[in-house]
Amino acid sequence: MSILADFLNASRARHTHLCPRQVLGVRVALAGLRLLDINPPIKHSKKLLVVISETDGCFVDGIEVAAQVSVGHRTLKIEDYGKIAATFINLKTHQAVRLHPTLGVRELARKYCPYEKRAYFAQLKAYQIIPDCELLSVRWIRLDQDLQQITGSPKQRACCNKCGEEIINGREIIESQVVLCAACAGYAYYHLEDAIGAVKKGADKINTF
Repeated sequence: MSILADFLNASRARHTHLCPRQVLGVRVALAGLRLLDINPPIKHSKKLLVVISETDGCFVDGIEVAAQVSVGHRTLKIEDYGKIAATFINLKTHQAVRLHPTLGVRELARKYCPYEKRAYFAQLKAYQIIPDCELLSVRWIRLDQDLQQITGSPKQRACCNKCGEEIINGREIIESQVVLCAACAGYAYYHLEDAIGAVKKGADKINTF
């Protein structure tokens, strides 16, 4: 069995089925590793590799099994641009390469599997056999942040001067010598509900905390 098949089976097992984006994730990961002179299978990627995915979902499942990275080990970062793309960073050489499917890859899948009437299954099969040079777009890149900023500092802790919450991994923001979390610095993905409104929505739920 080929290494591609091994990783596709591993992705299928964790996802309960195999879909085209998982295949792309595995293909992107294998190509990224090869370009960085890292040979799969990788047993311990923590000091060797960091991957930044530009989306979440099925695509990431394929990357995780092939590159052996994860959010929990802090070797996988998600910058959700809604793009099927990922950057692979060699922590030893500091080389970084960004890969994504070529434009028109769905139409290309039709050419490789013209006998398959359903687009989904044409993609599922074709993405496994299309050569890297046709399937993937590759660009060597220069990072706009240093590796320390990207990987963070697990031992570093701070306290937000505004909300009082703890900030870990060196993610605090300093503004005019004031320590702020990202939310208090204006980058929040949420806003707090006023106390009265919250009570009206469900006082019984609040009382359970």
